[in-house]
Amino acid sequence: MPPEVIFFLIISFILGAVVGSFLNVCIYRIPAEKSIVSPPSSCPACGHQIRWFENIPIVSYLLLRGHCSACRIKISPRYPAVEALTGVLFALTFYSFGFSAATIVYLIFVAALVVITFIDLDHQIIPDVISLPGILVGFAGSFFVPWVTWYSSIIGILLGGGSLLAVAWGYEKLTGREGMGGGDIKLLAMFGAFLGWQAVFPVIFLASLAGTLVGVPFMLAQKGDTRLAIPFGPFLAVAAMIYLFWGQMLIGWYLGLLG
Repeated sequence: MPPEVIFFLIISFILGAVVGSFLNVCIYRIPAEKSIVSPPSSCPACGHQIRWFENIPIVSYLLLRGHCSACRIKISPRYPAVEALTGVLFALTFYSFGFSAATIVYLIFVAALVVITFIDLDHQIIPDVISLPGILVGFAGSFFVPWVTWYSSIIGILLGGGSLLAVAWGYEKLTGREGMGGGDIKLLAMFGAFLGWQAVFPVIFLASLAGTLVGVPFMLAQKGDTRLAIPFGPFLAVAAMIYLFWGQMLIGWYLGLLG
């Protein structure tokens, strides 16, 4: 790999880690309906306002050994994990799309997916404040991504939202209970906006496969309780990232198997 590429991958990772620090704020405050701008970040236990040198992504956590500098309460390792994850995703986005408008579009996309994933894991909700504007941003981005046309984006919105809406309706009719929230429906519509209609069914397939591989063992461990609620949003988010970075390769591999 050329040195200049390695340099820009490192810069992309650092930028992603910085953005990841802000995403931690969004993950914590959006479900609580608090401002993501003010007040400044502080320790939830003692109220100590975090100073700038205590807020350097990943580095500050390591230097403070995972504790608040004032009250020494333990800080969750998820904070640096989100920063590192966002850094890796930003570097992977740059590596995949290089210096292009598509890179900017998909940096926004992966940042939104990180926030959605952790909020859904924590609260089993996908906030409309992310998914609905995300649909508009994804459609606007289609004018800057050569392989996703504006009409492919529109069809993706309709197909993405409509397909999960049909599944949710059918499940409710068959079982008499809701099996999929409206947040998942809006989320897949957002995926269709960013990735085009061609991505909808591969994303559903990958998410369903991952959900089955995780959900069935979990259900068995809980003595077969089929009413356990497992959020589907994180599986959709992971499937969308797989499609974004390796979708064409996987489709080519699958078609190759079919001869």
